[in-house]
Amino acid sequence: MRGVRGRRCTGRLGSGQGRLATPKATGGDYAFVLGDDEARRRFELAPGDHADVTQETDLTGVMLVRALLRLRVPASTPAGLAWEASIIVDGNKLAAMRAKPGRERLVTDLAANVSKLSGLHTIGVRLELVVA
Repeated sequence: MRGVRGRRCTGRLGSGQGRLATPKATGGDYAFVLGDDEARRRFELAPGDHADVTQETDLTGVMLVRALLRLRVPASTPAGLAWEASIIVDGNKLAAMRAKPGRERLVTDLAANVSKLSGLHTIGVRLELVVA
């Protein structure tokens, strides 16, 4: 992880990113952050940089895996880039949605068809910086 060119590096790997219980996440929810949640902390992220939250789950008899999330994309995200939230199963994207800089979106329709899978699989949500 590198600081933004021309500025002092303010990165703290791990303490302000990933799955966080923050004042911005209410009702027992968590914030899932790629970069840093604290103001004035800057990162150089490149397309393809991502963070995952996963768990092993028995998908026997399960038809759909859904994610309910609010995606808030920083207005400072460079032009031509977007954030993508996806459902991953065993490291493969099965469903995805994108949001552009400066936008916030409540996502209620992100779902992956897992009806052909059975047994234990690693499922999760990925947040990734992508080319728009």
